[in-house]
Amino acid sequence: MQSLVISILGKDKPGIVDALAKCIYQHNGNWQGSSFAHMAGMFTGFVEVHVDDAQKDKLVTALDGLTDVTVQTVVTSLSKSETLTELSVDVMGNDKPGIVQELTSILNQFNLNIVSFSSHCESAPNWGSLIFKATAVIAVPASFDQDALQDALEALSNDLVVEIEDSQ
Repeated sequence: MQSLVISILGKDKPGIVDALAKCIYQHNGNWQGSSFAHMAGMFTGFVEVHVDDAQKDKLVTALDGLTDVTVQTVVTSLSKSETLTELSVDVMGNDKPGIVQELTSILNQFNLNIVSFSSHCESAPNWGSLIFKATAVIAVPASFDQDALQDALEALSNDLVVEIEDSQ
């Protein structure tokens, strides 16, 4: 059994996920998980698939043949390493250039792996500026001091609100 991570990118249109799902199903792949997004008229996403060794090359060839999208496939290992806990980190504050870099720099200083990250800006009419909101799911060892992380993130700006909780 092989584990594949498939990334897909193309101009958004109906049927992209269906075409991907049919291709995986036709090659006896088992869809493990996925994440998709639409931005600026483009569709992008990731899918993890488990497939028999004998079907892997045929599946990869079929995925490469999907029209109107760019597909990249990476073979990964099914083995698991150290057991980690996942935390959800929600951040909200005034938007400013470099805020994502500042946040990810702090996470990197703590040697944390980002499992998922989503962000957006929204209007704050009463404040006359944009509000930045982000959610990061991070993998941490059991002995991790989340209070130290919260203090470091809150120190970035006096208007930054940070909430950290177990994501499981």
